[in-house]
Amino acid sequence: MLINKLKSFLRKKKEFGEFQEALGPRESMSFITLTNSTLLYMDVNVERVGDLVLGLGANVVTLLLILILTVTRRSATCNRRKSYIQKSVLYVIPALGACLSCVDLVVLVKTKPRRDFILCFVPFSRFTMWVAVMLSSKLSCACCVFSSRILCFWWIFRFLMEAFHLNVIFTSQTLEICMIMLDIAFGISINVLRIKQTPPKNSSLEDPLIEEGDDQRDIERTSSCWDPFTFGYIGLVMKHGSLKQLEFEDLLPLPPDMDPSTCCENLLRSWQLQESNNSSNPSLFWSISGVYGWPYFRFGLLKVFNDCIGFAGPLLLNRLIKYLEKGSGSSVGYYLAISLGLTSIFKSFLDTQYTCRLSKLKLKLRSSIMSVIYRKCLWVNTASRLGFSEGEIQTFMSVDADRIVNLCNSLHDMWSLPLQIGIALYLLYTQVKFAFLSGLAITILLIPVNKWISVLIASATEKMMKLKDERIRKTGELLTNIRTLKMYGWDNWFADWLKETRATEVTHLATRKYLDAWCVFFWATTPTLFSLCTFGLFALMGHQLDAATVFTCLALFNSLISPLNSFPWVINGLIDAFISTRRVSKFLRCVEHNKDSSTDSGLIPEDLSVFVEDASCVWSSNVDEEHSLTIKHLSLKVPKGSFVAVIGEVGSGKTSLLNSLLGEMQCVHGSILLNGSVAYVPQVPWILSGTVRENILFEKTFDSKRYLDTLSACALDVDISLMVGGDMAFIGDKGLNLSGGQRARLALARAVYHGSDLYLLDDVLSAVDSQVGCCILQKALLGPLLNKKTRIMCTHSVQAIYCADMVVVMDKGEVKWFGTVTDMPKAIFPSLSSSNEFDMSSSKHLTNKRKESFSIKKDDVDEVSSEAADTVKVEERKEGRVEVAVYRSYAVFSGWFVTIVILVSAVLMQASRNGNDLWLSYWVDKTGRGVTHHSTSFYLMVLCIFCIINSILTLVRAFSFAYGGLKAAVRVHSALICKLINAPTQFFDQTPSGRILNRFSSDLYTIDDSLPFILNILLANFVGLLGIVLVLSYVQVLFLLLLLPFWYIYSKLQVFYRSTSRELRRLDSVSRSPIYASFTETLDGSSTIRAFNSEEHFVARFIEHLTLYQRTSYSEIIASLWLSLRLQLLGAMIVLFVAVMAVIGSQGSFPISFGTPGLVGLALSYAAPLVSLLGSFLTSFTETEKEMVSVERVLQYMDVPQEEVSGQQSLNGKWPVQGLVEFHNVTMRYNSTLPPALNHISFRIQGGMQVGVIGRTGAGKSSILNALLRLNPVCSGEIMVDGVNINHLPVRELRTRLAVVPQSPFLFQGSLRENLDPLGMSEDWRIWEVLEKCKVKAEVESAGGLESNVKDSFSVGQRQLLCLARALLKSSKILCLDECTANIDVYTASLLHNAISSECKGVTVITIAHRISTVLDLDSILVLDRGSLVEQGNPQLLLQDDSSAFSSFVRASK
Repeated sequence: MLINKLKSFLRKKKEFGEFQEALGPRESMSFITLTNSTLLYMDVNVERVGDLVLGLGANVVTLLLILILTVTRRSATCNRRKSYIQKSVLYVIPALGACLSCVDLVVLVKTKPRRDFILCFVPFSRFTMWVAVMLSSKLSCACCVFSSRILCFWWIFRFLMEAFHLNVIFTSQTLEICMIMLDIAFGISINVLRIKQTPPKNSSLEDPLIEEGDDQRDIERTSSCWDPFTFGYIGLVMKHGSLKQLEFEDLLPLPPDMDPSTCCENLLRSWQLQESNNSSNPSLFWSISGVYGWPYFRFGLLKVFNDCIGFAGPLLLNRLIKYLEKGSGSSVGYYLAISLGLTSIFKSFLDTQYTCRLSKLKLKLRSSIMSVIYRKCLWVNTASRLGFSEGEIQTFMSVDADRIVNLCNSLHDMWSLPLQIGIALYLLYTQVKFAFLSGLAITILLIPVNKWISVLIASATEKMMKLKDERIRKTGELLTNIRTLKMYGWDNWFADWLKETRATEVTHLATRKYLDAWCVFFWATTPTLFSLCTFGLFALMGHQLDAATVFTCLALFNSLISPLNSFPWVINGLIDAFISTRRVSKFLRCVEHNKDSSTDSGLIPEDLSVFVEDASCVWSSNVDEEHSLTIKHLSLKVPKGSFVAVIGEVGSGKTSLLNSLLGEMQCVHGSILLNGSVAYVPQVPWILSGTVRENILFEKTFDSKRYLDTLSACALDVDISLMVGGDMAFIGDKGLNLSGGQRARLALARAVYHGSDLYLLDDVLSAVDSQVGCCILQKALLGPLLNKKTRIMCTHSVQAIYCADMVVVMDKGEVKWFGTVTDMPKAIFPSLSSSNEFDMSSSKHLTNKRKESFSIKKDDVDEVSSEAADTVKVEERKEGRVEVAVYRSYAVFSGWFVTIVILVSAVLMQASRNGNDLWLSYWVDKTGRGVTHHSTSFYLMVLCIFCIINSILTLVRAFSFAYGGLKAAVRVHSALICKLINAPTQFFDQTPSGRILNRFSSDLYTIDDSLPFILNILLANFVGLLGIVLVLSYVQVLFLLLLLPFWYIYSKLQVFYRSTSRELRRLDSVSRSPIYASFTETLDGSSTIRAFNSEEHFVARFIEHLTLYQRTSYSEIIASLWLSLRLQLLGAMIVLFVAVMAVIGSQGSFPISFGTPGLVGLALSYAAPLVSLLGSFLTSFTETEKEMVSVERVLQYMDVPQEEVSGQQSLNGKWPVQGLVEFHNVTMRYNSTLPPALNHISFRIQGGMQVGVIGRTGAGKSSILNALLRLNPVCSGEIMVDGVNINHLPVRELRTRLAVVPQSPFLFQGSLRENLDPLGMSEDWRIWEVLEKCKVKAEVESAGGLESNVKDSFSVGQRQLLCLARALLKSSKILCLDECTANIDVYTASLLHNAISSECKGVTVITIAHRISTVLDLDSILVLDRGSLVEQGNPQLLLQDDSSAFSSFVRASK
């Protein structure tokens, strides 16, 4: 009907001229007056149609909401009586609103013609709405109705809808102001009432657009009802941060729904549901969707509304510029200016609330993924985990988890950005008609280009991630075995090997960065090209450009910049996230070890502890071929309480047998059943970072009697009494500050104290000397603590074999023989025919009285002495702001030339963009006044020049940033690895490897990827702000008056915030290190944890670390939102100021001119994006400072103490020639707080002699080798080799001239050839010859030869033999053996000693031995005790002296 009226009106208006000509002059004048007033009224009526529809629609929707909520909540009652404030809000304001609406309706009826009755619907609907409010307020459910989030949210939106049409909705200015005030007052009041009380959720309408999680969160229960909106509850944290260094106690408490344990359980349930529904290919993405999908969807609804509100600015700007062009003196301009400011304020609140809720969801998702990955590592057995390297699993936690979390941003942006672009394009159509298609064509043309680039980025990212996994794995190997690598002098070679992997990784990183640079170029230049093509085509189509059209379009172009620039990053983020999701899903699909199937007392006879029937096992989760079986057709029955010795040659399958019983191997045939709880001691002891007591208790409650008995049985009482701090002494990463024997006894003590039913012990006596081993055997394994328990022990100890109830002989994965030792034929295991180390007839003499006892009080449980805690240094944390030197260092890493090019190109790029906009303003003003002296093509040509210059500078900036970031990444890694390689071993003893690995994973990833990205954004924001300030100052002189207070407030805000944000970022980094350290530690000891059934304890321990990490991240996010809101509100005030001053200037009542309409329009279009740009600038500045903390943390390790690599004296090619070794009064300490490991030791070893070093565990035997190899500096004295003081020699050259076999065998992942001869100095025939002499040639051939890859295919004994072969290949005049035969059987050990004797004639051999039989035939022995040399001499001569210390040792071992 309205359309027909419009057509009729236009037809009549067309015929008006013909009718006027038919009248006379006088009649014509009177008719013109009447007709003009009629036509003017009809024009206004037509313009009001949209306004009336919106006004009526808003009132009707409000009325319906009130009615629906009243009906659905009629059963709800308020528990308290209404306060006076509530009564004022619910009774007085609606009554006034109804009265004013009634007056408005009466005035309208009396003043308007009858045919305009349609205009009465608006005041009538408003009157009905206020009456409904009054009636609803009388009901008992009034509080529930008006505290509804839907209604409160709608009321604010309703007012904004009316704000667009304030000049036509009301009949008079007085009524207009009154109704505005009532709307604002009622909307604010009901929102305040809703905040003060928690509404019950009784209706489906109450599903919020903004999720609150729990009804009441402790952290948001503050005195101010505005704190949830203004983030005021972070105020106390920020106050503390500005005054002092923040501690973890100062952080915000974590909301209950963000508890990591709850998040883990939710995601785990969803994953298990996925596995049951889609067992072949469960998806982590759908599991995440099942837990967080619905809240995430609701955030999407909020984002839709928020994005739409963002376009209110350009529309209001259009109407305001049109108003300024007309120069009208009405008050409509003020309303438009105020609405523009209020819209910015409202959007500020929406932005921060959406970001807050989404950030909380991301934190919950992060904790879910990290805890699920950690839990999977605990529950997946070793066989299933072999498909993933340790570095790859660490990357899941450090990199992939963050990439999956970023999916939360990218998924919403994938539909939100096209929606924003679509709305912007539609609004452009309303301004320039089809001219916008030229700009759209450019955008469409870039879509396939961007897709092609995205595919290339995805490929490069996947390759880069694989190499990153490899690099982190190699770095982990380097850190774990740094002491051994320094012994060999291979640290530099290994670092170069690591750098090669890094170089290949950087190649793919460079591909990605340069492709990202092309994305930035295409999308950053699109708005400029869009502007050129759109305005150019619009002008060429014959339209005249005016200020309203141009600057509305410029505002829309500005709103296009963010989504267009963000789109490539969103695509890259999605690609990264989906790649990481697939990677983590593959790991989570690993089959978990089901303990119920292996430990079930219901399926095994009561008198048996172990029942194995025809079991075949492999070290893989998916291999079942016969030739790859490690354990073959094993059948075994072990009665309860028996002591079983598992023996066999090296590589016979002893350790694999224990692992198959634990369920660590995949059982492909048969069954394995255990009865009761299990305790396990691996061949390589697993030690926790913590106190001695924590390692022994291992989550068990403290029982002082059992604890002391355990220490005595494991011969730890004397060792602990000598430690600083006693049993509360802190043990470093992997027990680095303990000797090998102490580590073995500590692991055994843990098992003994645990009190399990079944004990699986893997060669626990090999790392201790004979005297201590005998004590352990008698008091622990055969003593009252374990004599009624079932014990299965792999061993080479003859005494232990003779003490066993049963003996299992293994050979190539099969049970060769099973029975008692007395019934065993000598041909089965010829080693037993060798001379015994122990004679059981004299076992009663083996438990000598301890000279010192260790006592403990129950009160000593909680305190760790400060001296003991110094063993592992607390991670350093800088205070105050990030120093300028850190930024300068990063610039040096990037290169000063590149830095200057980036800065200059960014400034010139912004200048060209501002010049483009100023030229448009000049064009509009000239054509608007009709005084232009140039053609349209001239203006277009200048615009085109600006566009080309801007594009070139954008390209230069993008590629300079990519190049500079890559250069910095390469240099930082190289410098860091060089500094760490040259650090002394003491640094690694005191620094957990997880802390160092954190630098190489998270911090280096930040420097590789995040830091250049955020620096680019910071620079763009800075030059953008600079350009806006200069243009605004040029256009509006009064803006300079606002600039000073604005800058003062701005600087105060950022100083107050930055001091806290720096502290929070540092706390974040410090809290992240224990997570990675705990994760690395757990990966190493997962089999032990599973054996002790302690998975839940370690999960809880990890959750504690994760909770602290979550608290720091949560406080960090809230603090950034606190700042963002205040900055956006500050920007909104600037927009309001510029708009109001523009209106004042347009009325000509101000003495200062505000420029032409074109310049005023330019100022307004520049002021609008100032809201987001201000927040973005400081956010990016703060984020840059946060990311710079990673550079700061890396630079900390650039200052670590360095070894004296260079020497005063050079060496000739054949040194040492004689092999003469002399110690002169040498004293050495591992730490200034610890007792000396070597105490004024002096001795001389002639060249070519074979010398044994013996002593009880911890006596200082290995310390002699550490001093000789300069792994630890000596405090006093000197060490001479061939008459040369080794302190004067280059340290690496010294180490490469000596051959050594370490106590812990070390093989890195690579080929056997690389492991044996990494420098390529030996021929193949020589390598095979040495392998044959070391009795390991057959195993190497079966593994695939010298080029076969070393994984877990070799046992610990075979690894030790390979390390011996490596030492023999060196052909040095000095050979150091640190108990190299501890993990091999006696027969093989005797053959090896014969091989060493024949191979090493004329070579000085220093052998550290625990077996007395290995040193009886040597030329000389050194007997040590507590770091002092007790005795030196020929073993045969010393044996003849009954009073000698060596003689007592021999007597103790017979």
